[in-house]
Amino acid sequence: MTINRATLIHILCWGLILAFPLFLYRPNDTVTDMLRHYLRSLGGTIGYMIVFYLNYCYLAPKLLFENKPKRFVLYNAIAIFFTVATMTWWWHMMGNLFPSSNAQPRPFNAPPQWTRFVQLSFMLILVVGLSVAIRLSQRWRKMQEAKIEAERIRTEAELNNLRNQLNPHFLLNTLNNIYALIAFDPEKAQTAVGELSKLLRHALYDNQKNFVPLYKEVEFIKNYIELMKIRVTNNVKINTNIDIEEDDSTPIAPLIFISLIENAFKHGISQSGEGEIDIDVSNDDNKITCEIVNTNHPKRDNDKSGSGIGLEQVKKRLELMYHGRYTWEKGIDDDNKYYSKIILYNDDKVRNN
Repeated sequence: MTINRATLIHILCWGLILAFPLFLYRPNDTVTDMLRHYLRSLGGTIGYMIVFYLNYCYLAPKLLFENKPKRFVLYNAIAIFFTVATMTWWWHMMGNLFPSSNAQPRPFNAPPQWTRFVQLSFMLILVVGLSVAIRLSQRWRKMQEAKIEAERIRTEAELNNLRNQLNPHFLLNTLNNIYALIAFDPEKAQTAVGELSKLLRHALYDNQKNFVPLYKEVEFIKNYIELMKIRVTNNVKINTNIDIEEDDSTPIAPLIFISLIENAFKHGISQSGEGEIDIDVSNDDNKITCEIVNTNHPKRDNDKSGSGIGLEQVKKRLELMYHGRYTWEKGIDDDNKYYSKIILYNDDKVRNN
């Protein structure tokens, strides 16, 4: 049988308190004196333990934390009164059973007996406060753990929801591209369907994981770019610079960059079939960088491809999976080109984003 940490701490603390009187004896004390002193201190310690665990196990969780403060105070007052009375009786009884060898008469100016009753009551009130404080800290820790667990479940559910949105969104955009190919080049459309099957394997299976090896994600990006090249004309300049090792297993959230690349092909090509798209992906200095720059040709009003949820999904997934560990810059540069640059940091150092 294993003992949990809280129980072990209780045992150690009370063990030290029970053992403490053993180190307070005077050299000239007899065995009777030592026994009397220890038994008297033992009675006091047991009284403290009773009040402590009465509050720890029952009064604090069952009354105070259940909004019954009057009953909590009343029961503690009764418990303290009887505990002080019992402790006082125990000390007198031990004094009679084991009389001191060097007993001194009570001084004339000694404080009255009732002051000892007040002192003991005050000590027991402190014990009640200590017990309640420990219970409050435990309650707070459990609430924090429950909050963290609820947040984890919520985050996982939101991630699953985003994944379920992403796959149809990605498939819809790709099918729209293939549909456009059918009208002017059926042979390329057939090739595109074959490329699409490779992409779907990654989108449907690897996307169900929180993280995948970087080389797999890069392979997916390359396949997607090749698929997009099928439908564009020679007037579109596509420059890719993917500086990733073939076996780079750095973990990365799947499909985290695909919406940016989709946007580049969607908005980077004019109605006349001209445009320029630059895609750079690298992994160095403990960070993964994806930078995309494309000519800026906003989507036409009659263009129904996509629903505009891609970038919103990117933002949500970044916050959920890389909170405090990413930067994202985007906008229109001086050459009227749209740029988007995401940096994912692999360490735990918090970054401003």
